[in-house]
Amino acid sequence: MRVALFLTCVNDTLYPDTGRAVVRLLARLGVDVDFPAAQTCCGQAHYNTGYRHQAEPLARRFAEVFDGYEAVVTPSGSCAAMVREMYPRMGERARAEGRGGSLARAVAPVVAATYELTEFLVDVLGVIDVGAYYPHRVTYHPTCHGLRSLGLGDRPRRLLEAVRGLELAELPGAEECCGFGGTFAVKNPDVSASMGADKAGQAAATGAEVLCAADNSCLMHLAGTMTRQRTPVRAVHIAEILAHTEGEAL
Repeated sequence: MRVALFLTCVNDTLYPDTGRAVVRLLARLGVDVDFPAAQTCCGQAHYNTGYRHQAEPLARRFAEVFDGYEAVVTPSGSCAAMVREMYPRMGERARAEGRGGSLARAVAPVVAATYELTEFLVDVLGVIDVGAYYPHRVTYHPTCHGLRSLGLGDRPRRLLEAVRGLELAELPGAEECCGFGGTFAVKNPDVSASMGADKAGQAAATGAEVLCAADNSCLMHLAGTMTRQRTPVRAVHIAEILAHTEGEAL
């Protein structure tokens, strides 16, 4: 199976190891992974701050760059949700404003082919046990886009439960937002910081060594909070846990 990795801006700039982990994991499962170097931002930041027309060229470029792949896999629930939820809306809005249906037609193939990593593993590959080993106590935070937009449900938890050596601790208030919310954290910094502090405290209360999620933007927010609080919990993307095998250095 030939798939493309959509790494996203945050991962490309700040967390490239997550992308490397996705490639190692999928290769181990027999998937042929390409990384189209022409990929850019999906337009989520523009769209969410009201620059919706300015996001359209980025949607078109996404469609061009990832055209022809059997699947587009991304380690980001928020960016997957942008493609799957917002691209069709952008196309319909363009049509309603009399600018034709070309955008809707252009993005339709990639909308259907784009998957967040954990749903690709479970729903497309049909895999729960990916052969991972991670001897740590871990707690899982379901991010808002994954939970509410993509409906990931228990897919990430099922994958974590199958990891050898991993002890999964229940996170109190797991379905509450961490406070990041992209531009929400910029526009409402005090509220965002308070929500992050609550989530970090809940993670620490589990006794976990690691807080994991399927989106590094939320983990970035929480890692900063936990560092300031001197909380002894590390933030790790789920891809890096699932990619790890016995004998590798932690």
